[in-house]
Amino acid sequence: MSFSLHGLGLTHANGHVALADIDLQAQQGESIALIGPSGAGKTSLLNTIGTALQPTAGQLTVLQQPAWASAAALRALRARIGTVHQSAPIPPRQRVVTAVLAGKLGQWPAWKSLASLLYPQDLPGARQALERVYLADKLFVRCDQLSGGQLQRVGIARVLYQEAQLILADEPVSALDPTLALDTVQLLVQEAKARNATLVASLHAVELAQQCFERLVGIRGGRIVFDLPAHQVTPAQLQALYAAEGLQAPPPQDLPHTAATSTLAAVRRGC
Repeated sequence: MSFSLHGLGLTHANGHVALADIDLQAQQGESIALIGPSGAGKTSLLNTIGTALQPTAGQLTVLQQPAWASAAALRALRARIGTVHQSAPIPPRQRVVTAVLAGKLGQWPAWKSLASLLYPQDLPGARQALERVYLADKLFVRCDQLSGGQLQRVGIARVLYQEAQLILADEPVSALDPTLALDTVQLLVQEAKARNATLVASLHAVELAQQCFERLVGIRGGRIVFDLPAHQVTPAQLQALYAAEGLQAPPPQDLPHTAATSTLAAVRRGC
């Protein structure tokens, strides 16, 4: 079991109920997409699974360990969890290589972590991770010289380098064009499958979720509306998921209509 949530709830200090009565389990190696309207609780759920937020009710077990058992256990657990943020929390003056190598700071001994801040300890490893997101030429560039989409891909490269057992991605391709978004989501799914890691991602693009993930979890108002294999989710269920908030389901995310991208889409149809 990768993680297990039973009766989980999260109420913020201001009284806002972000999550309520969440029951959710994932086996090691599963790929799960969280979908739902803005403010539904997708980010709160990811942050709770990743132990960035402590639930106010229920039980949470992550990677077969109870979260918050002790400070030392929590640090060790977090080193096994990789998180891709919608806006990567990277210091603007930091070099890209340092940002990528930060993925293993929780796994390295203290002396190596400190040394890497002065002189990168694994240039080949960082370069290889950046090559996978088409940013190898940015190895020594400062992060404040990158675009928002490039920063998102640096955050993904960091998680790839970390080789985490549980990958949590919060709108990981929101700043990317449709073709690159498809390629990047496919990369995350393939990476997780190759290492038998669990991937949970929140996505605004429902089409990407349906195309690339084996399981969809619909969330609305801090509660799970459905939890189904992707091929079993119906248009009516998707419409109800968004229409309940006075919204329409997001339109399909179309790839550019060129021969090259049409071929790319055909090749990746089963990502």
